[in-house]
Amino acid sequence: SSGINAEYGDYPEEGVHIVRRQGKVKMLRNMVFDVEKAHYDTIVYTHVGIAHTRWATHGEPHERNAHPQSSGEDSAFMVVHNGIITNFKDIKKFLETKDYVFTSETDTEVIPKLAHYIYYNREEESLTFTDVVERVISQLEGAFALVFKSRLFPEQVVAVKRGSPLLVGIKSEAQFTMDKVNITYRGRNASGDRAFSPPGQSAEYFFASDASALIEHTDRVIYLEDDDITSIVDGTLRITRLADHAKTDESASRQITTLRLQLQEIMKGNFSTFMQKEIFEQPESLLNTMRGRIDFANHTVKLGGLANHVTDLKRCRRIIVIASGTSYHSGVATRQLMEELSEIPVVIELSSDFLDRQTPVFRDDVCIFVSQSGETADTLNALKYCKSRGALLVGITNTVGSAISRETACGIHINAGPEIGVASTKAYTSQIVSIVMLSILIGRDRISKKKRCADIIQGLKDLPDLVRSVLKLDDEILALAKDLHSEKSLLLMGRGYNYATCLEGALKVKEVSYMHSEGILSGELKHGPLALVDENMPCVLVVLKDQTYSKCHNALQQVIARHCRPIT
Repeated sequence: SSGINAEYGDYPEEGVHIVRRQGKVKMLRNMVFDVEKAHYDTIVYTHVGIAHTRWATHGEPHERNAHPQSSGEDSAFMVVHNGIITNFKDIKKFLETKDYVFTSETDTEVIPKLAHYIYYNREEESLTFTDVVERVISQLEGAFALVFKSRLFPEQVVAVKRGSPLLVGIKSEAQFTMDKVNITYRGRNASGDRAFSPPGQSAEYFFASDASALIEHTDRVIYLEDDDITSIVDGTLRITRLADHAKTDESASRQITTLRLQLQEIMKGNFSTFMQKEIFEQPESLLNTMRGRIDFANHTVKLGGLANHVTDLKRCRRIIVIASGTSYHSGVATRQLMEELSEIPVVIELSSDFLDRQTPVFRDDVCIFVSQSGETADTLNALKYCKSRGALLVGITNTVGSAISRETACGIHINAGPEIGVASTKAYTSQIVSIVMLSILIGRDRISKKKRCADIIQGLKDLPDLVRSVLKLDDEILALAKDLHSEKSLLLMGRGYNYATCLEGALKVKEVSYMHSEGILSGELKHGPLALVDENMPCVLVVLKDQTYSKCHNALQQVIARHCRPIT
């Protein structure tokens, strides 16, 4: 479900338009064209709109649950929200005692209604839009990126983030004369205006959760930090923070960054989906991950982002890889190799479980945080937890300027290029290569590991060509998928390095086909999972001629003995 809200400053009599639609964004676009057709040939000098495509977390996909959510029939306050409010039930219960009526099942609806309550129960005569938003977020718990509009504050927008990504793009016809926006701290900076006004007669501002959404409009962006309250009033932008943050903030400004992203990188081209495009980009993305970092002639690895911390990496007593979803699987895929080359214990942790257990972390630990976006909420929270305990923090991300890349002491940018598809593909393989390079860097000085490192580097050199040879099997894989698409379940089995392939393959089947799928360690087959195997259960076994070949072959025989027709 998705929705859009628009306001035309030159035509206040038109009021505020809210359009919601269940289904594809194209359907919403057509509805908007119908509603707004009266303005097609009209030139307006101020225009404010907010829109959101909603991932259904609280409440089914339905127009009543689509964003923007409003404070009521008067639409005094409206908001779009990316994230989850964990204490929304408590706020909702309080507002219901104040006669507020809720029409959706979302956690988001409490936000505009809380803003409405705060504004109309204010003690001060004058309360700015920023004041209202500041008081609202002080009551919210969870991860969120919010953009507010209000009928009471026409032609204004206020945005704020905590735990979810948010950036603002700036477009101006004239050349920029400033490369940063100074922060206004509440109760401080009383002298002088710290608002930012782009040069020229006109300016456009864009809020988004990802840079790829902005590149067709502008390449100048500001990455916002947690608790930055960004307001746009009369064409000027102001970033506000509480005075308490002034004591701990490392910077009193936000840099205006120029994106390196190219528009053609986020176009589908001749492919049917972004995911398919990104699968076929893997030979190039893997080369980009290794480019300038591996000297294939001399069998050496150089990672500039880790250059000042290599000694600390080698001397640590434990390596903890912390990630979620696909990024977690990249850690599983490389743990064995990292332990082999570094001779250091390696622990792979799911971010959410790591926090739930309040896992002990020590100053001589190295914590590696893996995230494609660099903004994964659970992984960020785990990062803050480890940072407070003095461990060395290493980030592996695909996004320059992301929260993880800013908060870690050092790291690797995987250079896989933008990934638009929700189901990660090329970022996964680039993450694996990045961790392999990190493992070689740690173990390269051990004489006993030199030949092994040289063999791995040669394998990395051959990898893009091997991927191309697999991609040539596209038609055969499509035929296989057609045979399986009507099944209700799929089991994938492997062990050793290939266990991660089974986990990731099962995740992709679930994400893309909505079919139940499970990745199983072959060595655990007889401890329960074998009971599921019969002639009606499709199974995929990953059997390669490595040190686990004979053991995987035993698992294959067990599956065949139960009249299953495995795919190997």
